[in-house]
Amino acid sequence: MIASFSLLLSSVALSFASPLGPIEVRTVAALNTAAFEEAQQRDATATRAFSGIEIITSTGQCLFINELSGDFRANLNPIQVGACDGSQGQLWDVITKGKHNDQAGTMLLVNTLTQACMNFDPRRAAGNTVIMFSCGGRADGGGAVTNSQLFTFAGGAGPLALQPKNAAGTCLTVTSGNVLDQAPCNTGDAKQAFTFSGGGVASAPVSNTALSVSSISVAAAVVAPTSSPPAVAQCNSVTTVFVTRAASSAGPSNTAATSSATSSLSSPAVSAIAGEVIIKSDTSNPSTPVPVSGAGGTLKPSSAAEANKRDDTATRAFTGVSLKAANGQCLFINPTAGDFRQNLVPVNLQPCTGSLNEKFDLITAGIHNNTPNTTLVVSSLMQGCISFDPRRADPTKVQVFSCGGRGDGSGQVSNSQQFPFGGGNSILLAPLNSNGQTCLISNATPNPPILDQGACNGNADQLFTIAQ
Repeated sequence: MIASFSLLLSSVALSFASPLGPIEVRTVAALNTAAFEEAQQRDATATRAFSGIEIITSTGQCLFINELSGDFRANLNPIQVGACDGSQGQLWDVITKGKHNDQAGTMLLVNTLTQACMNFDPRRAAGNTVIMFSCGGRADGGGAVTNSQLFTFAGGAGPLALQPKNAAGTCLTVTSGNVLDQAPCNTGDAKQAFTFSGGGVASAPVSNTALSVSSISVAAAVVAPTSSPPAVAQCNSVTTVFVTRAASSAGPSNTAATSSATSSLSSPAVSAIAGEVIIKSDTSNPSTPVPVSGAGGTLKPSSAAEANKRDDTATRAFTGVSLKAANGQCLFINPTAGDFRQNLVPVNLQPCTGSLNEKFDLITAGIHNNTPNTTLVVSSLMQGCISFDPRRADPTKVQVFSCGGRGDGSGQVSNSQQFPFGGGNSILLAPLNSNGQTCLISNATPNPPILDQGACNGNADQLFTIAQ
């Protein structure tokens, strides 16, 4: 049964600030590991509408927590607002059903760093009413359901208001001190609007309009599609020389037909543009904790292995191939450029060398792809999928993320990771969740260059050659 107030705590034991006194600033040097693990237990049985997402304010900043800003159990932490950096303290799960949520049309907001729930306690001092607390509302983790942690949720990524169920007419808002607090709900107040971004991307509806292609000539044999692929941009009068791939021993391959290549990557690597940064190549995926640059902190190989599992049951049209852009450079993955789970990794373009960083599998059927005439583009190095999330800030909309679209690897199928593909030796990277409006293209403005989004124009310079 839901208690109208969740935190039935001793003011002495947990040092609650008096509503009439100054806001207490809490910091601890370290958590009590045993007490923390007991109080903040992950609900593995829960239904998650989104997993590992950022909660973005109307100004483009992220909600985050510092695990040492509360007590020894990681309770009472304030929710702060700062620049988005992909760190784990900025990542959240949206739970719509589970041990601590039995109410339809509601959600829990659980921080992935501590597994504590966002909590609204109107008894606390102004500026300190919104805190993190053990899900269920008891400090030791023994609580069941409390409406101080349930927020109205009708689905979707927003923008939406965060309205706690224990206070009708109250919404969470960003204060001038860059923390989350309460205010009367005001639909016109941008400080009360939040958007879910990244992580478990909800699949968007896809148009059934067939691809319109005319007068495409090739210099190598292609595999005829069994039916019209899903919608992508219209292509007219394109002449392209395609490179085919020989059979690979790197893993199972189900390529229906190939022909001898008219060119290959055994030719000299494309020279780097003057001043362009060249990323060091890897001979294997890191298996020990190493610093990661995308979100700060350290790679956790066990977490990365769980989040990015190889689908050995999948149908692979190609295994261990390079994707070569019209400018002669190849897509390239740096396994230490993301977060601790090897998510949120940018896709770079580098001179083609045949390194493991530039190798991909094209998966046309499997655990994470159930749509005919589409493919996933999976890093052979990390096993993550190239993903397009239009909700992220430029230029971070194109990244490698756990196949299936959930940060912990538990996702099934996400059309943010599916691209039309009916066979052949080239591919137009037009993600299904863009309904044929967006193609992934080279952006040379950052250094090193990255794979970014652009409007599909039907020109050959947006095609990528599939090469060994």
